[in-house]
Amino acid sequence: MTTLADCRALDAQDPLRALRDQFTIPEGVLYLDGNSLGVMPKAAAARIAEVVTKEWGEGLIRSWNTASWFDLPQRLGDKVARLIGAAPGEVVCTDSTSVNLYKVLFAALSQQKDSGRKLVVSERSNFPTDLYIAESLCRERGFTLKLIDASELQGPDSVLTDEVAVLMLTHVNYRTGAMHDMKAVTAAAHAAGALTVWDLAHSAGAVPVALNECNADYAIGCGYKYLNGGPGAPAFAWVHTKHAGQFEQPLSGWWGHAAPFEFTPHYRPAPGVGRYLCGTQPIIALAGLECGLDTVLAAEAFNGDHGAMAALRTKSLALTDLFIKLVEERCAGQGLSLITPREHAQRGSQVCLSRQEGAYAIVQALIARGVIGDYRAGDSQMPDILRFGFTPLYIGFEDVWNSVEHLVQVLETGEWKREEFNRKNAVT
Repeated sequence: MTTLADCRALDAQDPLRALRDQFTIPEGVLYLDGNSLGVMPKAAAARIAEVVTKEWGEGLIRSWNTASWFDLPQRLGDKVARLIGAAPGEVVCTDSTSVNLYKVLFAALSQQKDSGRKLVVSERSNFPTDLYIAESLCRERGFTLKLIDASELQGPDSVLTDEVAVLMLTHVNYRTGAMHDMKAVTAAAHAAGALTVWDLAHSAGAVPVALNECNADYAIGCGYKYLNGGPGAPAFAWVHTKHAGQFEQPLSGWWGHAAPFEFTPHYRPAPGVGRYLCGTQPIIALAGLECGLDTVLAAEAFNGDHGAMAALRTKSLALTDLFIKLVEERCAGQGLSLITPREHAQRGSQVCLSRQEGAYAIVQALIARGVIGDYRAGDSQMPDILRFGFTPLYIGFEDVWNSVEHLVQVLETGEWKREEFNRKNAVT
């Protein structure tokens, strides 16, 4: 049996332990929800205040030049590129994940409009906004959205036929933590003549991603989860350079023009991914996102040429392995089932447990104790889920032990049955 002393020994040997000092974590909180909203970097408040009081308050409009506001989406995009296997100049930080998905899926469909292919394939369990965006675009563009289970991508009866125009997947499933083999799936899609669109919302800053090595086509991702950019932080978009001269921008705003300050009456797209900018950029929010990106990139110092993500991934797997082991050792007979894959190659940086009864209330009871995870409703194919995210930048091994200790107490005492924990909040 694993002991608290074992966990403390792991913390003492952890080379990334000092990275926790980059964050403001409330006293008494064990935060296992960085897969929904990352913890605030200590640098963020001062940096945002500087943008507001100095750059805006004193520099005023001059700060587009003097404070380098103008190229902030590209500069931050280059930082994201180091985390997702992209090259400088291939990523921009802008807009929301949903808006960026609309842009890249529109572009992919436009490339396939004369191919005779009319299917967009995605997982039935994909994050709903991805499916809503795809449903809307398919209706507008004359395509059909086909929803599948992940198992249908493989084998002789694969759904990847010559009817498929675009395969749109989330790399790490938001509800189960299951991770696709991006390289293999992309190769299979290309062999069938389809383009790929990858959502990296639960991957960027959590697991190593190699977009160029995998020869992916389009990708988007979130700035406020594992990248710690703050609530509603700008997202990012990436396009493979092989598409740079032909992909379309459906939201052709002035900021994505080749020369915005020529003020010409007709749109001329900026070269490369720069055309995916649309309106004037949210500078204050981008400043907060940069602080978050810097917390992740700080892990580069611990892994040299291998990059930040290799070091973070090693610890992430150790944390999630430990959580799974402790739950199975200490919560046996309590009705919990593991949903997240055990295999490292198939697991993101979260662990999801299911329970037939009380999943929501158990999470609420844990939150009341300062152990913050979240809940996701089940469906006809899957029970309700207790979801726990493990951000190795600020989660330690003793934190994992203490979180499971609280879970044991909530289950054994029946604390979760209390009325206040069974009242549904608007945000779960």
